[in-house]
Parts: sequence; C-alpha cells; structure tokens
Amino acid sequence: MTIRQAKPEDFDAIYSLIKTAFQTAKVSDGDEQDFVLKLRKGRYIPELELVAEEDGVLIGHIMLTGASIRENGGCFGTLLLAPLSVALEWRAKGIGAALIREALAKAAALGHSSAVLIGDPGYYGRFGFHSVASISYPGVPGEYTLACELTPGALRNIAGAIALPDC
Repeated sequence: MTIRQAKPEDFDAIYSLIKTAFQTAKVSDGDEQDFVLKLRKGRYIPELELVAEEDGVLIGHIMLTGASIRENGGCFGTLLLAPLSVALEWRAKGIGAALIREALAKAAALGHSSAVLIGDPGYYGRFGFHSVASISYPGVPGEYTLACELTPGALRNIAGAIALPDC
C-alpha cells in the first residue's frame, strides 16, 4: 500500500470511494462525497488530501481542510479532518490509521497547530483526539466533537463552535 497526495485525476475515484464507504457506515448523512466537493471550494489544502493506493486502485482517502473555532467575534484557525474513508474490503487492516497518522504528520510539518473532527472518540482517541468541553459543533453531542493538538498547548483557552470556512 502506498499513501500519496491526491491528484485532480483521482477526484472521480475518490467521489465513488467515499460514497461506497459511507453506505455501510454506522453514522452517515449520505452526502459525504458531496461535502468533499464543497470543501475543495473553500480553504482547500492540496497537500492534506491523501489517498491510499494498492496496485493502482484507491482503497482509502482522508482530507484536512481549513476551518475555525469561533466565539464572541474571535476566531482561531484550525483544520477539519473530514472525511476518512476506507473501502469495505480493506477495513480493519490499518489503512485508516495510516492515513490519519500521515495526514496529521504532514499538517504539523506544514505548521498547523490543531485539528478537529466529528467522530467516534473510541476510534480517534488513539490518534490524540479527545472531547474538549469548550469546543462544540451545532447539533452534535459534545462527546463526538473531538480535537487534537499538533502543537502542545495550541488549544489552551480556545472556546467556541467549529465553523467553515476558516479565519
């Protein structure tokens, strides 16, 4: 398996991969593949859209894009990890974990200090994500709104709601 930066010629295959992957997800609103199209029109960071490939076939995808945490007129720039997708037949083989680790390492190398996501704390906790009482996302229970510091102390004293686009 190879992890590499996504290229525009991958976008159709990525769309199909995400759509298929989320058909069997525990939680899905059914439009994750369209959400990626919207994210690419916002604060898109090409270096942080990665794919996992095996024998020329895309088997996984991850994307980190610019987002913000806003409260009372203040704005803190962060990254949103969304979505993470792995083809059904490749799940439970470490593909998702490898994508997360690579994406977070690249984000840190590019100078980003934190990332947020909406997801399962049991899964994402092993990558440094945890619930932060002062950070929320409208309509999502707090235990599923997770954050990770890529720079120690980056989220200290940060409070507010996750928003797109970034600051």
